[in-house]
Amino acid sequence: MLTRRQALMGTAAAAMLPTLAKAAPPAAEAGMAGLPREKVTLVAPPFVHAHEQVASGGPKVVEFVLPIEEKPVVIDDEGTVLQGMTFNGSIPGPMMVVHEGDYVEVTLINSAANSMPHNIDFHAATGALGGGALTLIMPGEQVKLRFKATRSGTFVYHCAPEGPMIPWHVVSGMSGTLMVLPRDGLRNHRGEPLRYDQVFYVGENDFYIPRDADGNFKQYESHGDAYAETVEVMRGLVPTHVVFNGAKGALTGDNAMKAKVGETVLIVHSQANRDTRPHLIGGHGDYVWEEGKFANPPARDLETWFIRGGSAGAAVYTFLQPGIYAYVNHNLIEAVELGATAHFVVEGEWSDDLMKQVEAPGPIPMN
Repeated sequence: MLTRRQALMGTAAAAMLPTLAKAAPPAAEAGMAGLPREKVTLVAPPFVHAHEQVASGGPKVVEFVLPIEEKPVVIDDEGTVLQGMTFNGSIPGPMMVVHEGDYVEVTLINSAANSMPHNIDFHAATGALGGGALTLIMPGEQVKLRFKATRSGTFVYHCAPEGPMIPWHVVSGMSGTLMVLPRDGLRNHRGEPLRYDQVFYVGENDFYIPRDADGNFKQYESHGDAYAETVEVMRGLVPTHVVFNGAKGALTGDNAMKAKVGETVLIVHSQANRDTRPHLIGGHGDYVWEEGKFANPPARDLETWFIRGGSAGAAVYTFLQPGIYAYVNHNLIEAVELGATAHFVVEGEWSDDLMKQVEAPGPIPMN
């Protein structure tokens, strides 16, 4: 007879459990015990925890603790409320950084205050549904998963409990990014080292909020109350909101990302559910890994780049002019009307050589 956990996973995943549950050979565990360990404290996006761009030693076990929090989240300036599901309390979940060859060890915690089962699927991992088949936990439980980061790049992780729960959890906020850096750091198309002064993580989310008979967004007392009508909107495939970092305006105004002229910035952009097309208005992608895989040479000098749904990409740009740069999903309807806009505020000296207003606006001369 299947347990409740196995039933929630579905027949195929449950059938895998006896094989997956086997302990690793003693020799493998003994070798693991000799590796150094690093405990990392995660930070909320768009910021990223401190890390080395070039690995200073051999492989290690990098430990992360990732609590799950179900909570209401205000997603626009009209007070619209999403019954949110989050990793570490933020939408998107925090970005984790390791190096190729490191072991990622994540303790996933499902608080007793939550109401639903959750798990985690790492697109960077090999086997067991990305770890999803080994991490399903009920409220009041926790689980620890370890996997080897065998490929460099930027990778999505997300909750994937089973069936219709998967898209619902994802579009309720449960996704994040793991960045696996090459051990010798990033390199350009010629194999020359690339370094960045800052890294910012932009997670793009599509939300599906039901409306009442008057066209106003509805609010619900709980996730369970919201489920049926939210899924009905989801199945229409037309989002009511497309936002960066959990809410319209989350990365503008006082929350705009800050940089200086001459600084090189790495922008990591993820979308766990839909295709998107980032564009930096007034700037470019000097080097862009659209597919997010650092083993491949980057594209150069892009105006707009493409991020496939269920993936994360990365772009490097060195700011050359001061001012406000809008960073948008260049489906401009989604950027302007639905919320997918962020700002960079850049300080420094203006270069007339790069741009100059030769003549101010004025009346058209009469001949």
